[in-house]
Amino acid sequence: MEHKGTQRLETERLILRRFAVEDAAAMYQNWASDPEVVKYLTWPVHSGAEATRALLENWARRYENPDVYNWGIEWKESGELIGSISVVQIRERVSEASLGWCIGKRWWGQGVMPEAGSAVLDYLFRTVGFHRVAATHDVDNPKSGRVMQKIGMKYEGTLRSAGVNNRGICDVVCYAILSEDFL
Repeated sequence: MEHKGTQRLETERLILRRFAVEDAAAMYQNWASDPEVVKYLTWPVHSGAEATRALLENWARRYENPDVYNWGIEWKESGELIGSISVVQIRERVSEASLGWCIGKRWWGQGVMPEAGSAVLDYLFRTVGFHRVAATHDVDNPKSGRVMQKIGMKYEGTLRSAGVNNRGICDVVCYAILSEDFL
């Protein structure tokens, strides 16, 4: 495994790219301010575009590290930033990356996350050399689980009261895919 950092990725409809501080207004408007979008996430609704801007300033500094993988999802047709997908945890000893994602409500149900997730898996396996990529979701958020299934992840189990999000303590459904399964 050789860390390469967040590199630009492109799909038929999407551009996955590094966040810039100038993305604050779009991020705030399209998903960070929406309680329904962050319902199953671990971070609260942003209090305003300035809070989003402060977060993006921090993220911009972190891109200097080659083990940071944090993409903004841009809709090619409009150039609008509509969501994010990132590696939220790395377990070096087993060469595992854990993914997390978020997308504005206007783009739900359009196949955006499976498209972005497949591109990220391809990059993490072929370019970086991870052996395993995992993801989890709140048991009450099966739509996230369907994304995991669509990108080839296999169900591995449900951990009772093992997670916490904006709704409180929750059961966590675990999925993963191995490089040999993907490639």
